[in-house]
Amino acid sequence: MRDGTVDFETEEEERPLGPALWRGWNRVCPRCGSGPMLRGYLTVRDNCPVCGESLHHQRADDGPAYLTILIVGHLMAPVILWAFVEFRPDPAILATIFGIGTVALSLFLLPRLKGAMVALQWAKRMHGFGNGSGRG
Repeated sequence: MRDGTVDFETEEEERPLGPALWRGWNRVCPRCGSGPMLRGYLTVRDNCPVCGESLHHQRADDGPAYLTILIVGHLMAPVILWAFVEFRPDPAILATIFGIGTVALSLFLLPRLKGAMVALQWAKRMHGFGNGSGRG
């Protein structure tokens, strides 16, 4: 602090990416790791209920959905091919089993990838997370 003004460059602590991404994957606040980041299935809270960190700056938008599609597609396509070649199941059975598996994997990954994307933005001080206003 000089002349009554706050120097944010010296007061901002380093935000390590690895722990932030792990906390985001676990859907908790990337700052404290205690407060829940999401309210419901995919709605990001405005503030962390434990430490008060502002989370409303996030702009995850369609990123988690694209990553979910990318990951599920790359995991399921070779497994479907392997299962079809190895076991030659009835196409209706194959579609049913892998349809259920695809939906289940997508529902599992989507909120976790959203949490990780918000945590990435927080750690890299993107979209207003680094403007010094920190806790709201």
